[in-house]
Amino acid sequence: MNQDFTFSIKRIRFDEHYQPSDSTRITTNFANLARGECRQQNLHHALKMIDNRFNALAHWDNPNSDRYSVELEIISVDMEIEGQGDSFPSIEVLKTNIVDHATNERIEGIVGNNFSSYVRDYDFSVLLLDHNKQQAQFSIPENFGDLHGKLFKYFVSSKAYQQHFKKPPVICLSVSDNKTYHRTENQHPVLGVEYQPNESSLTELYFKKMGLDVRYFMPPNSVAPLAFYFFGDLLNDYTNLELISTISTMETFQKIYRPEIYNANAVAGKCYRPNLKNPDHSITHIVYDREERSTLAIAQGKFAEEHFIKPYRAVLDQWSANYA
Repeated sequence: MNQDFTFSIKRIRFDEHYQPSDSTRITTNFANLARGECRQQNLHHALKMIDNRFNALAHWDNPNSDRYSVELEIISVDMEIEGQGDSFPSIEVLKTNIVDHATNERIEGIVGNNFSSYVRDYDFSVLLLDHNKQQAQFSIPENFGDLHGKLFKYFVSSKAYQQHFKKPPVICLSVSDNKTYHRTENQHPVLGVEYQPNESSLTELYFKKMGLDVRYFMPPNSVAPLAFYFFGDLLNDYTNLELISTISTMETFQKIYRPEIYNANAVAGKCYRPNLKNPDHSITHIVYDREERSTLAIAQGKFAEEHFIKPYRAVLDQWSANYA
């Protein structure tokens, strides 16, 4: 069963000239910015925000706050079921690289950051919705997320991943607006103050099936905690610069996509409840269509159902049943 799937990895530079490819999920955060009349302005401002945040966090030996810049690559992973001849766009993530202008060194950052998956769209926007139609009480389908989780773990342990990346991925998401987070006494010099949620969530359960643990930290001079999903030991497996590359990238995106939370004018307190209807926030003047993103997630989930789940259901079921 170990040879049933093969992965091919493509890298695309995410810069001011980026244009989404036909296989990129349109709702992917970076792809949303690169569309429409304001695309180049969006990209320029977002990338500048990332660099500014990075230099603010990496402030040592950086008197003019311009020592570093961040380069981003979009990592697109296609999966082929052997013997079928067709490939399917499996996941897309972001890879950070750090340029140290003082030493002219290019430092490898973290892979992961943003996370996009057609199969996840299918699970949440098709399977979960259909399961709960006309139901009095919300419930989760049996084995929800099992296939996606196993495919992700299989990819991370694959030769393709090991050949391209030195360390396991870290995925950084927004906190949930239906949970309460409590500040702890634990503090990291880069990740900041740790928060703990009052309860687990469906997202946490879903990512747990992908083999990922989660911790919540509010970095210095941030206004809300971020969710960091990771393998291993988040605090010790990565350098400060690697962690800063993820924070600066994903906090910038969250300020654009979730300004009510991450560009709020008040800092999260000891007991914090995120609010997507919070009127007391600032906007970035970067154009982003949040409503379109929600609508398209359903279309993309149905695409996965039609082109991956249904045609290969027997093969996928057999593989999943045998994969440990």
